[in-house]
Amino acid sequence: MKKVYLFLADGFEEIEALAVVDLLRRAEVCVETVSVSNRNEVVGAHNVTVKADTLIAQAQIEKPDMLILPGGMPGMENLYACEKLRNLLLQQAGEQRLIAAICASPSILGRLGLLKQHQAVCYPGFEDELTEAFVRSERVLVSDNIITSRAPGTAIPFALELIKILCGEAVADQIAKDILLK
Repeated sequence: MKKVYLFLADGFEEIEALAVVDLLRRAEVCVETVSVSNRNEVVGAHNVTVKADTLIAQAQIEKPDMLILPGGMPGMENLYACEKLRNLLLQQAGEQRLIAAICASPSILGRLGLLKQHQAVCYPGFEDELTEAFVRSERVLVSDNIITSRAPGTAIPFALELIKILCGEAVADQIAKDILLK
């Protein structure tokens, strides 16, 4: 079973986090939500409180199949402020394992220098932070081991692309049919 971690910080975009977790779990991907603060309760950008599965200080994250960053403000800045998360992202990229980010959070990857020579997308207005990336405008974009997406409205296509990468196109198509997207 594939193991992925989705990181939560106060101010995260609820749709981008919860739709992704929901669809990945429907595909039987083991998703662990991780709070980057010192408490399990994380408050989203629209005041929805979510209880993370674990705290980053307690998480045993070793060779994950994928790390996922939802966007939102100030969620993205709060994710970036977490040194342990930055180190995990650098390690994941160094080992060419999968990293996914949506909305404002691809800028975290840009700030860390992980988008060099990659194609990437982000929420409009954050393009300048995609350092050394080839900035595009697709809804979801896969560039080697980096998957980026643009906004809350692209959360479902983003999640389906992650399922396709992790579980195959047939599983992604079945989930899309199950939720009446196809």
